[in-house]
Amino acid sequence: MNANKKILLIDDDPRLRELVQRYLNEQGFSVEAFEDASRLETRLQRNRPSLLLLDLMLPGEDGLAVCRRLRAQGDSIPVIMLTARGDDIDRIIGLEMGADDYLPKPFNPRELLARINAVLRRHKEPSALAAPLTEGEIYEFGDGFRLEVANRRLSRHGEPIALTNAEFALLRVLASHPRQPLSRERLMELARGREHEAFDRSIDVQVSRLRKLIEDASSEPRYIQTVWGFGYVFVPDGGKR
Repeated sequence: MNANKKILLIDDDPRLRELVQRYLNEQGFSVEAFEDASRLETRLQRNRPSLLLLDLMLPGEDGLAVCRRLRAQGDSIPVIMLTARGDDIDRIIGLEMGADDYLPKPFNPRELLARINAVLRRHKEPSALAAPLTEGEIYEFGDGFRLEVANRRLSRHGEPIALTNAEFALLRVLASHPRQPLSRERLMELARGREHEAFDRSIDVQVSRLRKLIEDASSEPRYIQTVWGFGYVFVPDGGKR
C-alpha cells in the first residue's frame, strides 16, 4: 500500500541512513537518502517526496533551519524531525518550526513506521484531522479573516495566509467551537484524532504558531484566548469571552 509513497531521508549518520532506508524499502516505500540538505531544493522540485525525515543536527544548514525555511515558503510537505537529543525543549522547538512530528534517537524502526503512516494519513485525509469536511463550510472572524474549509484556505481581506495541515486542523476546530472552552486534550483529539500522543506542550506550540498568524499582538491574543489551567477558547469578535 506504500508503493507510490516516496520518502526523503536527510541524516549525516551513514549507518542510520542505511538501516532506515532498507527497513522502509522493505515496507514498500521508495526511499532516497542524503547526508545534508544541500540538494533539498532540487530534489523537491524534481521528484517531490510524500514525506521528509529530517535530522535536527546536520552539517551546514541544520534541520530546524530547513524546516523553518520550508514553512516560511508556504511549503506544507510533511516533516518528521529526528534527533539524538530527547529533551522536551528540542521537541517543542521542532514543532515550533513547523515539524509534524518528532522522534528521538535511538528509535525502534516500527515506531518510525507508525509515525510515518500516521502523519501521511493526516495529510492525505482531512477528515482524520478533525470532523468530516462539510461542503461550503466557511468561518469569518475578526478583522477580515475568512477560513474556507473546502479548499483549506485562510485569508485576510482577500490576501491568502499559508497554513500547515496542523495549523488548518487546529484553527478549524477552534472556529467551529466559538466561545466554547476546550481543554488541551480535547483540542488535540478533535484536531488530530484519537491516535495523537498526549503531550500538552505540543498543543501550546501549535496555538502559539496560529496566534502569530492571526493575532495583531500574539502576546495579547484576542481571538485564541487562554483559559488558565484548562486550555483555550476561540472568540470570533476578539472581545471578552
